[in-house]
Amino acid sequence: MARSLCPGAWLRKPYYLQCDKYKTGVIDGPACNSLCVTETLYFGKCLSTKPNNQMYLGIWGNLPGVVKCQMEQALHLDFGTELEPRKEIVLFDKPTRGTTVQKFKEMVYSLFKAKLGDQGNLSELVNLILTVADGDKDGQVSLGEAKSAWALLQLNEFLLMVILQDKEHTPKLMGFCGDLYVMESVEYTSLYGISLPWVIELFIPSGFRRSMDQLFTPSWPRKAKIAIGLLEFVEDVFHGPYGNFLMCDISAKNLGYNDKYDLKMVDMRKIVPETNLKELIKDRHCESDLDCVYGTDCRTTCDQSTMKCTSEVIQPNLAKACQLLKDYLLRGAPTEIREELEKQLYSCIALKVTANQMEMEHSLILNNLKTLLWKKISYTNDS
Repeated sequence: MARSLCPGAWLRKPYYLQCDKYKTGVIDGPACNSLCVTETLYFGKCLSTKPNNQMYLGIWGNLPGVVKCQMEQALHLDFGTELEPRKEIVLFDKPTRGTTVQKFKEMVYSLFKAKLGDQGNLSELVNLILTVADGDKDGQVSLGEAKSAWALLQLNEFLLMVILQDKEHTPKLMGFCGDLYVMESVEYTSLYGISLPWVIELFIPSGFRRSMDQLFTPSWPRKAKIAIGLLEFVEDVFHGPYGNFLMCDISAKNLGYNDKYDLKMVDMRKIVPETNLKELIKDRHCESDLDCVYGTDCRTTCDQSTMKCTSEVIQPNLAKACQLLKDYLLRGAPTEIREELEKQLYSCIALKVTANQMEMEHSLILNNLKTLLWKKISYTNDS
């Protein structure tokens, strides 16, 4: 059994489940043998705050990584839980024995159409998924590999990792076993340089926490480089090759960076396909706009005539990213650009999805911000 360096019975639960299924031939994947047989996949520091969404630092052989396994039950859109359907115990009941590769491709295509909308290039994405599912690279997808892939495709983070696998700011997928997956390690797992146990966080006033955060950040040129990375990631998910994704929890704890100060996403579970969110939110009963929020950042309005949430999210990803970056970048900003930087950040925060020519404004503001930051740091050692 894989070794955990974290105490606590609930932290060991996911891989007991995975290994039982692997040893009985139900699931398969490139991480299964290391997890369950050779015991070369180690679990280290616990990054989880809740037992139903498990995340650990780990080591696979000699490579550092992050191990994730979701254990949340959420069979419908509930703004206090996850958007992704998941039972307490995954049955891994699809696809069934006798399912052909062609039939499996049709299943995946239908799932993508429901999640991403009727994109013209979904067949390319289906073929990409089959390549990823072929964990042992033997040119064939076994039933166990297909069951693992199907379970993983229910998770938005996994789907996004596959779609953006060639993008700089998306952690690389290292392997999987069932719906447990291992992704590239990130040296710094928060935008700020200090992290505290969640129990302590509960007792720290938010204003004091923001002030404390600002004291534990990299130098300003390095912060600027990290900020540019976030702006580039916003570009990656804004009308990408398979539609638009909405960033519904843009917070410091979900963003990290490596030792070169390149931004890396740490947690993408609340980055969801726009089509998927619109479909699920549009008929939600509401009394006020406060009932029409998913995550912390995806907000629509409550139509008082129907008492239903509307489907159009009010604030674009870029505005939410700029809101997070405002204090981060303005503290310690060079005097000669501070006024212009503040002006651009506030213009960015004011962006609305419903504004005329929003896409043109979006591109203009994003490019202006990147240009301003790059010009200031391009001749420093931090660029």
